[in-house]
Amino acid sequence: QLVESGGGSVQAGGSLRLSCAASGYSFSRNYVGYFRQAPGKEREGVAVLNTDTGATLYVDSVRGRFTFSQDNAKETTTLRMTNLKPEDTGMYYCAAGRLFGHSINDALLRPTLFDSWGQGTQVTVS
Repeated sequence: QLVESGGGSVQAGGSLRLSCAASGYSFSRNYVGYFRQAPGKEREGVAVLNTDTGATLYVDSVRGRFTFSQDNAKETTTLRMTNLKPEDTGMYYCAAGRLFGHSINDALLRPTLFDSWGQGTQVTVS
């Protein structure tokens, strides 16, 4: 139900765009997020978006470099990544869920709250 696209390999300082398309799910979810996992590390929240309010929250390491947005139909979200750094390397996963009663901070810090996940896309920065 979540189909990811984008990603790839770039040199440090470059840009990439990740997209996440949802089907049959947009009416019941209220959060979409991107999480990443590097080899040997835990999955961490990169950016989350409240689809009702449009509010976003980013992990400190990407704030000012990444922008997370949704289209008007709320079917597709896009993570624009600029000034990429080698430490941004990892598998990026799109996730969606119904997080009613949870804060946006909860959404960023607790990937287990999300119940729908994309297949993941690799981002490599050298």
